[in-house]
Amino acid sequence: MMSMTRNPTAPAQENLSIPEALQRANAHWNAGQADIAEMLCQRVLAAWPGHPDALHLLGLMAHAYGNLDAAIANLRQACMAPRAPAVYSSNLAEMCRQRGLLAEGETHARRAVQMDTTQPGAWNNLGIILQESGQYEESKRCLERVLTLQPHNAEAYNNLGNTCKRLGELTQAERNWQRALSLKPNYAEPHSNLSNLLSSQGEYDKAAEHARRAIELNPRFADAYINLAGVETARNRHGEALRWLDALLSFAPQHAVGLASRALTLKKLDQLEAALDAADRAIAAAPENAEAHNAHGQILQALGRTEAALAAYDKAAKLPGTAVEQALINRAILFMEQGESEQARAAFDHASSLFPNSAMAWFNSADLHKFTKDDPAIATMTAMLNNQSNTSQNDKMLLHFALGKAYLDIGDSKQAFAHLNAGNQMKRQSIEYDPANTTAWMQEIAEVFSPAFLKEREGQGATSTMPIFVLGMPRSGTTLTEQVLASHPSIHGAGELGNIQSIINQIGNYPRDAANLSPATLKELGERYIADITKLANGKPYVVDKMPINFAYAGLIRLILPNAHIIHSRRDPVDTCLSCYSKLFTAEQSFTYDLTELGTFHRDYQKLTAYWGEVLPKDFFLDVDYEAMVEDLEGQARRMLDFIGLPWDPACLNFYETKRTVRTASVNQVRRPVYKSSSGRWRKHAEQLGPLLKALDIQPA
Repeated sequence: MMSMTRNPTAPAQENLSIPEALQRANAHWNAGQADIAEMLCQRVLAAWPGHPDALHLLGLMAHAYGNLDAAIANLRQACMAPRAPAVYSSNLAEMCRQRGLLAEGETHARRAVQMDTTQPGAWNNLGIILQESGQYEESKRCLERVLTLQPHNAEAYNNLGNTCKRLGELTQAERNWQRALSLKPNYAEPHSNLSNLLSSQGEYDKAAEHARRAIELNPRFADAYINLAGVETARNRHGEALRWLDALLSFAPQHAVGLASRALTLKKLDQLEAALDAADRAIAAAPENAEAHNAHGQILQALGRTEAALAAYDKAAKLPGTAVEQALINRAILFMEQGESEQARAAFDHASSLFPNSAMAWFNSADLHKFTKDDPAIATMTAMLNNQSNTSQNDKMLLHFALGKAYLDIGDSKQAFAHLNAGNQMKRQSIEYDPANTTAWMQEIAEVFSPAFLKEREGQGATSTMPIFVLGMPRSGTTLTEQVLASHPSIHGAGELGNIQSIINQIGNYPRDAANLSPATLKELGERYIADITKLANGKPYVVDKMPINFAYAGLIRLILPNAHIIHSRRDPVDTCLSCYSKLFTAEQSFTYDLTELGTFHRDYQKLTAYWGEVLPKDFFLDVDYEAMVEDLEGQARRMLDFIGLPWDPACLNFYETKRTVRTASVNQVRRPVYKSSSGRWRKHAEQLGPLLKALDIQPA
């Protein structure tokens, strides 16, 4: 038996055999004496280079102290030994998984189960790797094998639940997680996983409770923070979501998914430069992480860097993991925003071929699709919707809106509204909205921005003529108006900008605190807005900001940007509200998901914009009716250009040929010439619109 000479600094006998040294190394490691354990392992390696047991223990120690690369290097060398046990390959597989090396991890995990088919840990590690690689059916079989070997293994039930969720077997997933908790009540992971599932079902309070419990049980459990942030995002509480993500990154600053989630949250807060920085950091931390590349693509897309965004989605779609479906759909949406309809259809078809049960793909592609009575897509979506146990509430909501659109296409008003009512009700239950507060808020705006108040502060803002605001109700023709204007060579269409909202947030209690703004502050706010849009102008002298809700801020815009121009897009109230009700908006429009609330909001909006028309100068605020645009496009286009002070350009009549990004719910409508079929559209559905008509005080003819 080989022995070793005593090292004067090591607490060992004068001569130790290698087995004795390894035994003592393990004992010291288990006793928390890592430095002595490492010293003994190094003595073994000095006597026997490449000894697998010493390398394995060094790898475990490196892993425990967060040095994953060193851990993997040691385990790789240990597994090269002819007699290295199966557990070494299994442990190496798990470390590779943690490093994002899924292909290598799968190789080692398969080797482990081939070497010893009775090792539950090896089957478990292989199951997790296959799950993260998207090989869900085989993952499920591996994890079920674990439970055959160990029927009371809580970890295996938790992992099996994860795989079932990936397979869309939601009821079975929940059952497995609950079983894990029954076996191990203080187990953080299933609490976190239940949070994710309950959030997708719209049960946000329960979801938040489970995520918080997971964090209590394991304050350094990253997934729980991400899931809790996801709950808050679903509730439109983006600031709170950011707080939880920052808490995660405070102890795990290089967590790739945490950084990617932070990037997307910052995007929702219109902090795009900070979002891009977070996405860049996510990729630097994990270059092969699909979620990081998918998030990067979304930020680049929002910044208008189309080619780079497309490359990011392509990269994400080729990597293993759970972000492939989302990346493929985002890729299709990008084509749709660019007006590349055929490429968008092909991209959606590709996504659906790989993910046939993707409600997200069906929902997003519905606007590109003209449904017919015998369309097989209707039967497919209906079957998905009726699959109660395997379709999440969020997916059901998406399918209801897609089917609502389908039945509107084929003229079946009753079926269309059965789906639209269901989808809108599901969305309404997930958001907080008080219509009475909104009514009072709009009344207060008119009171604060009185004619005298506006007169006292006239001319105190920034002097630039660059901004053109197109505002009004969503779905009232604002996108068409912007597209016509943006077809003029002197005008850049910037889309729906959040800059005015950011100013409102800074002011504090709007509108009350607006009364306290000094002339210097009004000018500074206006100049900051000009500086921001100048970056977007592409060298053009005018920029259109098409954020509809800016109708509530027209008085403030007058104060900070007195030489701007506001074009108020109006449309038949019922047509507008019907169009809103048939859409699930990407940006939050809390008032659109109940017919009575929608009608009430529209009446409040009408009162406020009528007030603006009375108190704001005629060379500052212009009403343009959608129906007039449809009837006489050239006349209305000339009228708008005269209002702005620009010469006529015939390109405005061919607005549908203008190549630019459009990110609103009207993305597909503005890619073709004006059409009259949407005017008076509501009358075909009057029987279904009773609550809306009552709120609008309109009697059906």
